[in-house]
Amino acid sequence: MGKKQVNIKQKINKKWRIFATGFCFLLFGIGGLALTFIVFPLLTFSLKNDKSRETKVQKIIQRSFYLFCETMRITGVIDYKFVGAEKLKKDKNCLIVANHPSLIDYVLITSRLGQCDCLVKEAIWHNPFMRGVVKSAGYIPNKDPESLLEECSSRLDSGNVLLIFPEGTRTTPGKKSSLQRGAAQIAIKTETDLRVVHITVTPSFLTKEKKWYQVPDSLPFFHIEVKEKIAVEPFMDKNRSASIAVRKLNKHLSKVLLSSQ
Repeated sequence: MGKKQVNIKQKINKKWRIFATGFCFLLFGIGGLALTFIVFPLLTFSLKNDKSRETKVQKIIQRSFYLFCETMRITGVIDYKFVGAEKLKKDKNCLIVANHPSLIDYVLITSRLGQCDCLVKEAIWHNPFMRGVVKSAGYIPNKDPESLLEECSSRLDSGNVLLIFPEGTRTTPGKKSSLQRGAAQIAIKTETDLRVVHITVTPSFLTKEKKWYQVPDSLPFFHIEVKEKIAVEPFMDKNRSASIAVRKLNKHLSKVLLSSQ
């Protein structure tokens, strides 16, 4: 009898989490449209300076994402815990690199960053719920390598932090991942240190191969650990080519970022 009651409770809980997940995604979509068509256009009229406007937009995004994450937690969609989040608040002029197991990794990390530039894949610029947000925030489209490097260098020289997911896309649970060299190239070319953020999700949730309504049997728990910085200087050598430095840094970054996979 006790086992049956537990099973019934688990089934009811799972159905609720499916409903709550749908509600949260609907809320996210409505919020994105409201920011795109109401809030950010008003800022465009009131703040003519591009840098001031982008800074204000990024703060609004941070607060909105924090509220969204808390809504997901309160409604029982997920639970999460940050370890070392205070380090992010102190960071200036650095790359923030993170692994990418879930759809909401960017949302979770950005919810703790008042200022955060981000490399955004080109497809998001065509997403009606997100394109107004990424454009208003001044995020950097990941397309032309030459202009990309110049733009990243300019932002970092201004003391900004730049969030990058070196895997390039969400990873598949149980499948070994690898890093693209983009983050290491930017770090070497701009001589910028990297702050590592490692995310684990148990059980896996919102992965690339599953739909949003395919929730796990138990509550997903996100553990987000902000680790120490990787100094870029030891990988740079006047007698060593930049490509060798990039390879060595990328290899080291893979060990640190993907060690738990």
